Amino acid sequence: MSALKHDVFQAIADPTRREVLRLLAGKELAITEITSHFPISRTAIAKHLHILSEANLVSGKKVGREKIYQLHPEPLTEVKQWLSYYEQFWNNKLSILKHIVENDDESL
Repeated sequence: MSALKHDVFQAIADPTRREVLRLLAGKELAITEITSHFPISRTAIAKHLHILSEANLVSGKKVGREKIYQLHPEPLTEVKQWLSYYEQFWNNKLSILKHIVENDDESL
């Protein structure tokens, strides 16, 4: 049975994994340091790190008895590109709202 590789959207869908990415944005961290930020087990964090690793968002290297993880933000550009398409809709809605609000102010 082969393991399915996770994509970046699946990887960032979980709030714990998003928080792990935020922690790793500052610096490389050992799994024990990462685990200390969460009320879940080291095994659970290892599973989250595995999913992030499959999406190429993090990588780990053995240093002595510990595994040190670092962030690879490049795959997040796929998310940014996907979101940027929808920005046009948000910007349009904000322009309409601004117009409505400004016109209401003039009628007061």
